[in-house]
Amino acid sequence: MRIALGVAYEGSSFCGWQSQPNQCGVQDALELAIKSIAKHEVKVHAAGRTDSGVHGLGQVVHFDTQVNRPISAWVRGVNAHLPATVRVEWAHVIDEEFHARFSAHARSYQYLLYNATVAPALMSTKAGWFHLPLNVEAMAEAAKYLVGEHDFSAFRASECQAKSPIKHLYVANVKAHDQYIIFEFTGSAFVQHQVRNMIGALVYVGKGAHTPQYLQELLHKKDRTISPPTFSPAGLYLTHVKYDEKWDLPNQQLTLQRSVQVLI
Repeated sequence: MRIALGVAYEGSSFCGWQSQPNQCGVQDALELAIKSIAKHEVKVHAAGRTDSGVHGLGQVVHFDTQVNRPISAWVRGVNAHLPATVRVEWAHVIDEEFHARFSAHARSYQYLLYNATVAPALMSTKAGWFHLPLNVEAMAEAAKYLVGEHDFSAFRASECQAKSPIKHLYVANVKAHDQYIIFEFTGSAFVQHQVRNMIGALVYVGKGAHTPQYLQELLHKKDRTISPPTFSPAGLYLTHVKYDEKWDLPNQQLTLQRSVQVLI
């Protein structure tokens, strides 16, 4: 039997999604909690890995089990064994052809950036921060160059294990919300650190160091070593994973509508 779960987590206290020998990953906490209900070892597969300090609002995972439990056991029961910063929001029995990663059509991320002279105290682990004024219109114009199928080598971490740097970005938006700036990206898949590296380049445009065409130049040069530094993980959220309607997953519309705006 295959079970799909919708998972949300606050990532600042974890070393990322992926399981680690010292069990500091979100995956470690989730697998241990599921084991407490299933009474056997489980391996959880996620739609996408997130780095240390990155948050999840719409993560989707699956695991296999031979035991029969009420659906509520995979939600309330598992949550009873999780830290308060991780929550299973829904569970669904699904066909064994479904795979949380390989069945996904697209993934959406949002980045929340606080733009003020003083860093935010209460949002210190939930938002990035930049102290100089940023030109939102220039960043929005620059983001348009990222849309489409490109070689994203300029925004790819050196340790990235993806087979190819060529990805298709469907959405790249930038909008202001009082002192916050929200960046939105949806793509078929992402190379490691891609979103945080794109944020770094957009901030350089926003502060006036480059024109919007700078993003196009970086894409063409395909050289990570000449691109701006990787931005902080604190403001990054995995907000939605898109699947075919045939899987009939719960709350897909809810996760699609989610936004980091709820935090501010």
